[in-house]
Amino acid sequence: MDGNGRWARQRTLPRQAGHRAGVRTARLIVEACARRGIGALSLFAFSSENWRRPQREVGALMRLFVEALEREVGELHANGVRLRFIGDRSSLSATLQQRMAAAEARTRDNTRLSLVVALAYGGRWDIVQAARALAVEAAQGRLDPDAIDESTVATRLALAGLPDPDLLIRTGGEHRISNFLLWNLAYAECHFTDTLWPDFGEAELDAALERYARVERRFGKTSEQLRTRDEDTAC
Repeated sequence: MDGNGRWARQRTLPRQAGHRAGVRTARLIVEACARRGIGALSLFAFSSENWRRPQREVGALMRLFVEALEREVGELHANGVRLRFIGDRSSLSATLQQRMAAAEARTRDNTRLSLVVALAYGGRWDIVQAARALAVEAAQGRLDPDAIDESTVATRLALAGLPDPDLLIRTGGEHRISNFLLWNLAYAECHFTDTLWPDFGEAELDAALERYARVERRFGKTSEQLRTRDEDTAC
């Protein structure tokens, strides 16, 4: 969700105004995805690298996260949204950690949409913590190293229990994934747009979904193999 700061600068507003506008867009997109029957949506809210930003901006962002949780969780719960957070929680304040845990507990039985919010998250961190967990299990004799495969690693990653993303959307004009879900995005289709996040709306979302729908996803196979499979299924 890139471009909050630039959006604010274009309007001679403080960066915090851009972040607040970004929260409104996030609410709109969550609602739009739920209406379209999308089962899981992940939002990259704050990366492990974002701690390098000016302390004043980071502090304001953390306060905004707390406010958003207090304001939004009730409506998310009422609309059947399950909330889940991924990232290094130990780097967050005790207050924010408590709000996150309470939101997850309150919404854990909801099934309409799984909303994943990545907070203090980094893809490399994710892979490292998964490797560390596997190493501990192997050292304790609870896991045979020879038995470790891709599915074993996947169960130790932050997104365990949810499908890998089919589509990555990045706003703000940058054409990179910036350390987001490095393992899970291996086969995701990527949609990059110059639109700044606060201006991203349902029309932009639908354009990304329509583009995705036209893509042939082969996962290493040939088009002929996919057509043969589809013909066999139809028979």
